[in-house]
Amino acid sequence: MNRLFASQWPLATNQQANAGQDFIGLSDITGFLRHYVGTIAACVAAALLVAWFYNSTTDPVFTASAQILIEPRLPQHLQEGAEVNLSLDTAQVESQIAVMQSEKIASMVIDRLKLIENTNFNRPRAPMLVERFGKIRDNIAEVLGFQKSTSASESVAKLTDYQKARLTMLIFRNSLDVRRVGVSYAIEISFTSADPDGAAKIANATADAFVHEQIETKAEAAREGGAWLEERLQQLRTQMNEAMAKAQEFRSRHDYSVGRDTDVGANPEPTLEELEVTADTYRKMYESFLQAFTNSVSQQSYPVADARVITAATAPLSPSAPRPKLVLAFAVVAGLILGIGLSFARHSLDWTVRSPRHIRDNLGIECVGDLPPVSNRKEFGNVDEVARRPWSRYSQSLRKARTEISLAETSHPVRFLGLTAVSNNSQKSIVATNLATLYSMSGLKTLVIDVDLRRPTITTRLPNHSGMLGKECKDLVQLNIIRTPGRFDLLSSSVVDARNLLVPKNMQALLLELNADEAAAYDKIIVDLPTLETGADDLIVGSVLDGVVIVAEWGKTHVDTLQELVRTLQASRTPILGVLLAKARAMTSQHRRVRLGKALSIIGNAYRAIIRRD
Repeated sequence: MNRLFASQWPLATNQQANAGQDFIGLSDITGFLRHYVGTIAACVAAALLVAWFYNSTTDPVFTASAQILIEPRLPQHLQEGAEVNLSLDTAQVESQIAVMQSEKIASMVIDRLKLIENTNFNRPRAPMLVERFGKIRDNIAEVLGFQKSTSASESVAKLTDYQKARLTMLIFRNSLDVRRVGVSYAIEISFTSADPDGAAKIANATADAFVHEQIETKAEAAREGGAWLEERLQQLRTQMNEAMAKAQEFRSRHDYSVGRDTDVGANPEPTLEELEVTADTYRKMYESFLQAFTNSVSQQSYPVADARVITAATAPLSPSAPRPKLVLAFAVVAGLILGIGLSFARHSLDWTVRSPRHIRDNLGIECVGDLPPVSNRKEFGNVDEVARRPWSRYSQSLRKARTEISLAETSHPVRFLGLTAVSNNSQKSIVATNLATLYSMSGLKTLVIDVDLRRPTITTRLPNHSGMLGKECKDLVQLNIIRTPGRFDLLSSSVVDARNLLVPKNMQALLLELNADEAAAYDKIIVDLPTLETGADDLIVGSVLDGVVIVAEWGKTHVDTLQELVRTLQASRTPILGVLLAKARAMTSQHRRVRLGKALSIIGNAYRAIIRRD
């Protein structure tokens, strides 16, 4: 997690030495949130808009609940004698729940309450996206006084009887919820409908239908058992009478012998004892079946169900869905998650320089400062911004950068300072002129040399200096310098081109010539070097300077091209003092409060509008 922000770019070779410092602090997190507060606020606002659309196009529904208790009962032959405990396992309870959710119970309730003809009941609970937009259109049409479109009830009326029955069955089963209450034998039957009274009636009707179904099932089983027992009783009565008649006939002959001799191969005639035992057995079987038949007839008279209603459903006072506040809270959380995720994706895919830490981690060199955008709306800013607005944030930041450059003077003073950049469309020349203005305002004699021949911004944009382009170069370099009292001097790009100062030895000779007379020598000479875009060969002239500062633009300069520029300067043995980050978007506390206040105001207004509507 600590490497998420720092690992979005390839690390430089010397970053391993600073691996122990690769840590995300609170300032990094707050800076990330401040930078992407607009994206996060936009995602939250979009989520609130979706929540408002959902709450506006979803009809409120009500849920009524009834509870029944499953009571296991002992069979008739176990109710007498010792105490016997009977319990139901989970499978038996789940079987009862499956019966409640069956189409048989649903058909009983639908027929009893005549739900097929109920158009309000047959309306779908969750409309499709097209229907939601249609509802918004109907609301607008109603406000404007136009005719509404075809309603759902009219479309349902076009269905066949079979389709209506199946649609009613589908809506009924989707709206019914049956679940066990904890680990008890109590079962809760809930039904959701747009009509609160209808939801309570259907929930109670479902509970009653289940109880009645149990009674009818037991009564039907008793009737079928009674019919079978009655048929069996007739058979046993016939067999008992025949056995008793045989025993009586044998007894009338007064032959009480236990056994008689019979011919070999003839069937032995039963004795009186055998006949009496057979008659007694049939009599006992008959009496047992007669008792069972009597119990069966009694159960048909008053069958008892194994379930009873313990809580009847009542009409709910408030809708169960949608819940506007819960939906809005979920929308805010979802918007925050989406906004942070989208911001992090943008941050991870952004390979541009955005902080001094990125420069240190990926280039291995220090950042000498960061400059905010100039106060005006020009693309490049004023060449004398520090003179026009000496107390602006830009001027103060440039003064800090000048101090950092001065602290970089370790082995020898930096008199010859060069500035370069990656692309021509950069702040390099504007920074050079403003830095020269700061040096001149502090009393140092400063010269600016415009070596950027492809784009001589300083020569063309300085007042009264644009006319020097194309003029003939004089032999003495002092005669080619444009002097401005109270400001820095300028050696234009035309003179640089004429004297071929892009060659290192020519530039070195020029610098020696300018400092030959100590009385007229310059304290600071700032060289506006070409960019990497113009070609690496033009940057070799930086090797004769005391140090070079790279000007990178915040959020625009790619780290790979910046690394290429650093390698090019190092290959030519040009001393690099650091990187100056221009157009940095670091906001002040006041700017953060204003921006955060606007975002919170937008979210608050949307939230209050949705709450007021609901």
